[in-house]
Amino acid sequence: MKIEILAVGRLKDGPERELVSRYVTRARDMGRSLAVTGFDVVEFSESRAGRPQDRKSEEAQMIRQRLSDTMFIALDSKGQSIDSEGMTKKIETLRDSGTRSLSFVIGGADGIDPALVKEAQSVIAFGAVTLPHQLARIILAEQLYRSMTLMSGHPYHRA
Repeated sequence: MKIEILAVGRLKDGPERELVSRYVTRARDMGRSLAVTGFDVVEFSESRAGRPQDRKSEEAQMIRQRLSDTMFIALDSKGQSIDSEGMTKKIETLRDSGTRSLSFVIGGADGIDPALVKEAQSVIAFGAVTLPHQLARIILAEQLYRSMTLMSGHPYHRA
């Protein structure tokens, strides 16, 4: 199964980009033996529309063009809180059921268009707080790496 992170907004060079890169590389390296590949990060430009609803709509259209037939999970603060084991189980279940491609969608500063959220296979949250998209990307990359470690049998340090 191929995994992608689709994110609105571009990370500048610096510590945030370095952290995402570090975790994505680790996940990619560990995922090979688990039949999980990719871990590509695709960045979309933020819309310049005047109204938040219009920005979210334009950003959703860009994301939809990339998704085509891909199953995706939306990250939204109103989504289901999920722990690391739950996320790992979700990825394993999708992989084992024959899902070929899974994308994780992170919206821009205004969030994700509600219509796109409704199309998601599931909606998850990293807690009730609203995170800047840069931090959400770092946390997602780390959780994908953690999922690969758990799937490969490494003990979870809090178990």
